[in-house]
Amino acid sequence: MEELVSEVQKLVEQSKGTWGIVLEDLNSGEKWFHNEQELFYAASVIKVPIMASVYRAVDRGDLSLMDLIILNEKEYVGGSGVLQHFTPGLSLPLQDVIMLMIIQSDNTATNLLIDLVGVDDIQNSMKEAGMVYSTFYNKLMLSKSNPKGANRIAAADIAILLHKMAMGDLVSGKASRQMVEVMKKQQVRDCLPERLPSPYSNFDYGMTPWELANKTGWIPGTRHDAGIFYVGNRKLIATVLSKDEDDLLSKRILAQIGEEIYKYLR
Repeated sequence: MEELVSEVQKLVEQSKGTWGIVLEDLNSGEKWFHNEQELFYAASVIKVPIMASVYRAVDRGDLSLMDLIILNEKEYVGGSGVLQHFTPGLSLPLQDVIMLMIIQSDNTATNLLIDLVGVDDIQNSMKEAGMVYSTFYNKLMLSKSNPKGANRIAAADIAILLHKMAMGDLVSGKASRQMVEVMKKQQVRDCLPERLPSPYSNFDYGMTPWELANKTGWIPGTRHDAGIFYVGNRKLIATVLSKDEDDLLSKRILAQIGEEIYKYLR
């Protein structure tokens, strides 16, 4: 893993911004940390612990993935996602709302789920998962933030969440598998997987098959991507957070880090 770490360090050194990174090879057990306790605005990566909280409620029997969620126009918010353009009163199964929150980073879907489980339950779920630095207080895309604080994440916390998910220990084995499958369907692929071979090339002779269960996050000056790489028979968790950097440069560095990870694993 030393060569991979060396390449990632070279890439980060190009940046004047701040980076928080955790890499963990789940086959060898090797780990590398860089500013892992540094706090960053969470952006849409906060949707991963929100998803875990919803699955936790399903596991308790408080909710079912087939429960119908009714779209209320009062809950519509801008930014990413398609639900804000759907007809008010439409009902969708809970599992579809989760899917939209993750694969399209739908903010309206996210706020519907926050209302469904509650802020306290999300906070408790984060603590139960072992997230000790990160904070959650706010619904997304609201004009007024919570005076108690902002949604913030640390690379160490997101890495713990992904590790438990990959090992089948987040909520339950079944819930972990379901969450991984949702994240594998991610449609926002412009950061870590940007330079990876086309998934269709997995069928080509000699190409190492790969999948990535990931979630991105972006606001101006802040760009993140975190996920579980599956390349051949190998698995690696990558949490890469950045702030105070030009958006195009941070995006390029993230893509190059993803490329280096793939080269290491194949």
